Amino acid sequence: MICQKNHRYDPQHNDLPVDQGGDGRHRCAGCAYERGYQDGLNRKEKLDLDLDSLPESQAGTVRHKSPHAAYAEGYLAGVRDSYK
Repeated sequence: MICQKNHRYDPQHNDLPVDQGGDGRHRCAGCAYERGYQDGLNRKEKLDLDLDSLPESQAGTVRHKSPHAAYAEGYLAGVRDSYK
């Protein structure tokens, strides 16, 4: 499956580290961020990124970006927002 969501072009992903190898290769960092954000909002304590469940993306600002870092940033943002 290929991600078609607009978050592929979100400039917030510009500063994510580049990841062109390993299990995260071509996985959508935007989807990883969204999953992390939801897990953070719920303050989930057992985290499981499950890279294989993420769609692929080669477009926009998420191209070759780390889904691991995106998930972590999303999780932190979600936790912070859960306290508002």
